[in-house]
Amino acid sequence: MKPERWNDPAKKIFPHQVGFTAPPHDFDAAPHDFTRIAPEGVGVHGRLIHTPDYAHQLTERVNNFHLLEEVVFCMSNAGADVVGQVGTNWSHAGGKTPADIRAFCDSMADTYQVPLHMAGMSLVEALKSIGAQSVAVNGGYFWPDWREGTTRFLADGGFDIRYSGNFVDHGLVATQEEANEATWIFPGDFAMRSFEFVAEQAPDADALVIIGMPNFRRADGLPQRPVSILRDIEAAIGKPIISSDCALYWNVFRSLGVAPEGDGLPRILASLQESS
Repeated sequence: MKPERWNDPAKKIFPHQVGFTAPPHDFDAAPHDFTRIAPEGVGVHGRLIHTPDYAHQLTERVNNFHLLEEVVFCMSNAGADVVGQVGTNWSHAGGKTPADIRAFCDSMADTYQVPLHMAGMSLVEALKSIGAQSVAVNGGYFWPDWREGTTRFLADGGFDIRYSGNFVDHGLVATQEEANEATWIFPGDFAMRSFEFVAEQAPDADALVIIGMPNFRRADGLPQRPVSILRDIEAAIGKPIISSDCALYWNVFRSLGVAPEGDGLPRILASLQESS
């Protein structure tokens, strides 16, 4: 059970407290990105999942899935109001479906009195919120089994998949090994070029999706995730784009009952500003 003292606002450091967790061996941008667009009064804490010799295989997500409960317990005990889980593949690994993940997240909320939002599941929920029925998937850097698993997960969520391909399929990198060596960071023009390619493959799709959380270098070399750049790409493509990071932040903000701040946010996040 969540400690009773955290029900007293006077004992909390921040009025709204968020915990993020991410896969092992990755310094994650979520705490920084979320804080940048959150209103004053929102505090963020990060906690990595740790397993020795982690190699980003889907089987390792399955074998260590139970560690997510440990994260929720620790965050609840520390006074978090909501937990966000970075790592899209953790939702589908092992053949899990949206129904499976919804049941798991509900169980965590019932047990620890803290909502848990997972990135992969958040994609499904965000797409449903905008009424999308057909989607085209930008697989980004995802390995083939990662992309295929996430695409299957979206199909299990009820979406008609019109296209799914990654940067290798788009002709932006020659091999998957080259994509892997980039360590999730790519040239700035990859974002627009990849979405233009995906949009051309599925012109009738209701929305585009980018899975995973790639980073694209801006002019000064600083890597940026989709949350920082998608609004301009949405305007150029003329369709809503749902990314793993934006969908996750959207869910976290909804649980907190506050809206993000700033101009030029991607549509899914800007919708919270419009409804607040």
